[in-house]
Amino acid sequence: MTTFAQFHVLTKYGPSNPNRDDQGRPKQANVGGAPRLRLSSQSVKRAIRESAFFALDLADHRGTRTKRLFGGLRDTLVAEGAEPGAAVNAAEQVAAIFGKLETPDKKAPERMIGTTLAFISPDEWKLAEDLARKVLVGEEFPKDKELKKLVLRKADGAIDIAMFGRMLADDADFNRDAAVQVSHAITTHTAVAEDDWYSAVDDLNKAEDSGAGHLGESAFGSGIYYQYVCVNVDLLVENLNGDRDLAAKGVDALARAIAVATPTGKQNSFAHRPRAYYIRAEIGPQQPRDLTGAFFAPVRTQPWEETSVQALENAVETIDRAYGEAYAEHKVMNIPAGVGTLDDIAAFAAKAVKAGA
Repeated sequence: MTTFAQFHVLTKYGPSNPNRDDQGRPKQANVGGAPRLRLSSQSVKRAIRESAFFALDLADHRGTRTKRLFGGLRDTLVAEGAEPGAAVNAAEQVAAIFGKLETPDKKAPERMIGTTLAFISPDEWKLAEDLARKVLVGEEFPKDKELKKLVLRKADGAIDIAMFGRMLADDADFNRDAAVQVSHAITTHTAVAEDDWYSAVDDLNKAEDSGAGHLGESAFGSGIYYQYVCVNVDLLVENLNGDRDLAAKGVDALARAIAVATPTGKQNSFAHRPRAYYIRAEIGPQQPRDLTGAFFAPVRTQPWEETSVQALENAVETIDRAYGEAYAEHKVMNIPAGVGTLDDIAAFAAKAVKAGA
C-alpha cells in the first residue's frame, strides 16, 4: 500500500513578478472564468531545488542539470595531467552516454555540448569521471547499452532527481518517474497584471536637460497563491535505492522549502521574499486529491487571507464527507490563528517516510 504526503499551501505575495511569460509579464491563468496570476510548477520546483534547505542541507545529494558534462570531464582530465587532445577524446566518448553532442563553434571542436539537458546524479558524474580515466589509458569497454550501464543509474542518492524525475530521450531505460508532483500555483482571488511606468535620472545631468535619462515599463501583480504538492513516499524511497533516512531528510527539506522558496524573477526590483502563512500537511495511504477546486469561485470577501483559509477548509470538509478522509493524519500551520510551526510541519512530513521503515 502506497503512502502519500500532501501539502496545501497559501502564500501572500506583494507587488512582484517572480515568474514571467514570453513578454515579461506575470504568468496568468483563467480559472472558473476569472483571471488569476500563476506561478508555473517548473519555476516552483527550480526554486525548491535552489533553496538553502537543498543547497546546504542536501549538498552532496543534488543532481546537476546540464549540457556541459563533456566540458567538465575534459577539464578534470586536463587538471589531472592528461594531454588536451586525449582528454577531449575520452570526454567525448563518455559524455555521449547522456545524449548526442554538438559543436556550436566549428572553430573550437574541443568545446562540445550536449543536445539534451541531462539531469546527472553525483554518483553518475563520479562514474563518468572514472570511466573517462579508463578510456584515457586505453581500456576496452562494451558498446551501447552495456556501456551505459557502467554509468547510468536507475536509482541512487540524488534527492532532486528522485523527487522531480528525469527523462533521457536516448535511453528511456534510465528515466525516473517523479515521486513529487507540484501544481501550478494560482491566486485564490481574481488578479490581473499591472504596468509600472518608471524613469531613470542621469546623475551628471543637472541643468542642461530636465527630462529623464531613461524611460521604461515593468509589469507586476500581487495576491494570495494556493500551491499543492504531493509526495509518493514509496516511490521516493525506491528512487533513492531504498535509503529511507535520506528520503526522510529530503521530505523534511521539501516541507521547509515550499514554505519559503520562491521563483526569483525581478527579485531585485520587487524584493519579494514571502513566507507561507498557512500549510495543511496530510499523510496516509488514501488516493491523493488537490484542493484547487476550493477557489474556482474566486474569493471575494475581505480579509482575503482568512477567507482563503476558510474556503480551503470547507473544501476539505465537503470532499471528505462524500469520499471519506483522504489522509490518515494531518497537521496545520496557521500563522494568523497562532496555530503550529514550520518545524511541526517538517517533522510531521518526515514521519510519513520513517513510519514505513
